[in-house]
Amino acid sequence: MNRLQVHTRNTPAGPVIELVGAFDRLSAPGVQALLPGLGLLAGQQLVIDLTGVTFCDSSGITALIAARNHALAARAGMALSAVPDRVDRTFRVIGLDQVFTTHPTAHAAELAWRPPVG
Repeated sequence: MNRLQVHTRNTPAGPVIELVGAFDRLSAPGVQALLPGLGLLAGQQLVIDLTGVTFCDSSGITALIAARNHALAARAGMALSAVPDRVDRTFRVIGLDQVFTTHPTAHAAELAWRPPVG
């Protein structure tokens, strides 16, 4: 397996986490550990870009659920982008396709975000 590379960036919509490599039991805890430091604000959207993910096991899925919980606790949204087919199939089998909003690209997720009114 190739080691996971994690890159973060901020957009007006909120933080984006870009993952490249294997998202597994060795790398998932590191992704979860960076969540509190993202500066996610209420009304924003956390996007996790899976474009470069070559492998995702149950630990990676658990980290995605933890990221969603983190976003909800911050009163923010969360979206996934570029979900690989094999991960998408797993999501459909276990019902996570009903939990996660997905977009073809991180840019598409940013464009779909609407700031809260008020």
